[in-house]
Amino acid sequence: MRYRALQSLNKAAAVAFLVWSTAAAQAQPVEVLALGDSLTAGYGLMDADGFVPKLQAWLDEQGLEARIINAGVSGDTTAGGLSRVEWSLHPGVDAIMVALGGNDLLRGLDPSVSRANLDGILRVAEENDLEVLIVGMEAPGNYGPEYKAEFDAMYADLAEQYGALYFPRFFEGLMSVGETPADLRDVMQSDGIHPNADGVDLIVEAMGPAVADLIARASE
Repeated sequence: MRYRALQSLNKAAAVAFLVWSTAAAQAQPVEVLALGDSLTAGYGLMDADGFVPKLQAWLDEQGLEARIINAGVSGDTTAGGLSRVEWSLHPGVDAIMVALGGNDLLRGLDPSVSRANLDGILRVAEENDLEVLIVGMEAPGNYGPEYKAEFDAMYADLAEQYGALYFPRFFEGLMSVGETPADLRDVMQSDGIHPNADGVDLIVEAMGPAVADLIARASE
């Protein structure tokens, strides 16, 4: 009798543990690696005003169980992102947001080189079964129409090739203010390259839904 009671207790404990462990696994937030440059890193801003903390706050407000890992490195190019993407990953990462290319533009690098680097990053993501959001950049017109067309197109092309989500440009949210330096003065830092805290708010508001879609994909 005592043996049967203990056996029943053990079974009940096993069922309770299974339910608890399943619930705990389901409660784990989706981890998103934000691989980028100074725009992702939050250059020139207080920590709380940077892109990643404000994106995290936006996701929290939406009730999404997610954690954004800041893998932004100031000055990084697509080549730098490729060189560090594998060791930036850890077993808990479920998805990756790639926002690189701005420093390639500043250096006037050949778009074919940038494309090859981004392709390498996406290949690593595919090999690790990670969902991906590619955030595009736009080349200025002073490099010529052929350069601009080739550079601008590579993000959408690669997103289609790898079945990744695509957000057209990092600064999309600022377009509601304007496109010229004079228009954007109130949402940019004095260098005219990096957004200030108000600019980050607009960027996050525009990009947030795309990141939410990434999280939904990674949760499936």
